[in-house]
Amino acid sequence: MKKKIIIVAGDPNSINSEIIAKTWKSIDTSIKKRVYLIGNFDLIREQFKKLKCKTSIRKVSQLKDNLFPKKIKIIDIPLNYKNPFKVSLPNSTKYITKCFNLAHKLAQNDEVKGLINCPIDKKLLNKSKKIGVTEFLASKNKIKQNSEVMLIHNKKLSVVPITTHIDIKNVSQKININLILKKMTTLNKNFKKLFNKKPKIGIMGLNPHNAELKRNSEEVKLIYPAILKLKSKGFNVKGPLSADTLFINNYKKYDVIVGMYHDQVLTPFKSLFQYDAINVTLGLNYLRVSPDHGPAKDIVNKNKANHLSLLRCVNFINSLN
Repeated sequence: MKKKIIIVAGDPNSINSEIIAKTWKSIDTSIKKRVYLIGNFDLIREQFKKLKCKTSIRKVSQLKDNLFPKKIKIIDIPLNYKNPFKVSLPNSTKYITKCFNLAHKLAQNDEVKGLINCPIDKKLLNKSKKIGVTEFLASKNKIKQNSEVMLIHNKKLSVVPITTHIDIKNVSQKININLILKKMTTLNKNFKKLFNKKPKIGIMGLNPHNAELKRNSEEVKLIYPAILKLKSKGFNVKGPLSADTLFINNYKKYDVIVGMYHDQVLTPFKSLFQYDAINVTLGLNYLRVSPDHGPAKDIVNKNKANHLSLLRCVNFINSLN
């Protein structure tokens, strides 16, 4: 029996039940046997009903082979609510934390191939720290010194931000040579492990036109020295590359484009590939992926959600040896 795939149902006030139902219809029965959903059984049942979704669900308490192969198996997490699409912030926060705590525990089991989490509003994790799931799970895994990597992946290209969910005004303060080296070491090691290929990496500068490579720029003081060290260690890396023209055509020369901050790489990447991508966290003790989009609260309960990214997540984990 192949290893299990865990899906965290995610933000209750979202499109998640819709994309789960649509994905379930799109996957083969052989994959359905392996999928376990972590979430509130009653909430998902009511949301399916409101969405007029006829997908069968079943409450279970453990990961077990050949268990209800044609039904979505839900490991139930308690949740207090009145309206299934308007769960309060305090109750949603407690619920999400419990879901991720269980998913983290189960994902470390040898029976589990990987963990997928559906989108959440980031304030449900830690409003004061403005962290996303990448940082949250890195903390749960006791990853030190920010060596985890957010990889946004499509078959044609992947992108990585050196800094993730921080305000743009703080980016230049966070970037340093050691951070770049740690992130690139995690990327290089795990990319080869997942895709059986040494990645060709293009690293972007921070400033417009790479600050014309002025002596006191981040490009000259931090980014270029880090690139030289990576080359000396045998990394297939080039840069610093200018951000304003790279995504016109030159990005095709690389397996991975690395930027200094979140939107520097995610904005052009999503313009190119839209929902046809997944978010992979590298450097954890287990494989974690998620759809490359948010909870889309503006189209909740409207049956307009695109489930392609979640489907890509399931198929990606299923394809791995």
